[in-house]
Amino acid sequence: MLDNIRIVLVNTHHPGNIGAAARAMKNMGLTRLYLVSPKDFPSFEASQRASSASDVLSQAVVVDKLADALQGCSFVCGTTARLRSVKWPQVDSRECGEMLHTESEQHEVALVFGRERSGLFNDELELCQTLVNIPTAEAYSSLNLGQAVQVLSYEILMASQQGKKAPVEDIKEEKDTLATNDQLEGMYNHYMDALIDLNFFGKRNPEHIMRKLRCLYGRARPTQREVQIIRGILSYAQGRRTQTPEK
Repeated sequence: MLDNIRIVLVNTHHPGNIGAAARAMKNMGLTRLYLVSPKDFPSFEASQRASSASDVLSQAVVVDKLADALQGCSFVCGTTARLRSVKWPQVDSRECGEMLHTESEQHEVALVFGRERSGLFNDELELCQTLVNIPTAEAYSSLNLGQAVQVLSYEILMASQQGKKAPVEDIKEEKDTLATNDQLEGMYNHYMDALIDLNFFGKRNPEHIMRKLRCLYGRARPTQREVQIIRGILSYAQGRRTQTPEK
């Protein structure tokens, strides 16, 4: 369901790129635009570049932090222009379109685009379950923001029209829905507090360990009930014996 798909632009510097992204979205049947701390919005230039997609701009949701734009989402895909040293799950643009379309049939999803020059920061990538890299010719690999939104929006539309579905592991019970991004962030924060209380880190690098845990749970796709159980275990380990994990 295309209505369950959010396009999120983070800290966009040039208002014309916001307008171009809105036009690209509407061309492909997407209407839900989220803007995280845009440098200049609303803007006459954005409206001009949007052409007949002014309704997408007028309905855009503006927030201060990426986490706010992802509230309620159970799957988040972030764009990256280059491979990272961290072994994050990565897909190409076609796989991304199929995954987002399939996931959107079950729950809210988001596709996140970073800043024009620097992309997404590492702490923002950590909010994503997978990353997408758009294949380009080696001689010139630079895409502007509007082009990137157009390519991935096209892949989403094609997947929706052809009924393609990416394989979904571990089909969840109907009543046991996937955890949302904000619920996962609460679990990660709880993990950090518990591991500090237990003096687990010692000389280990907390950021490295937490990033590995994010990768693990990003692959596992825990449900809301599973997150409650994990947090119950963490509370018990911290000595909060009154909190019993849900059975």
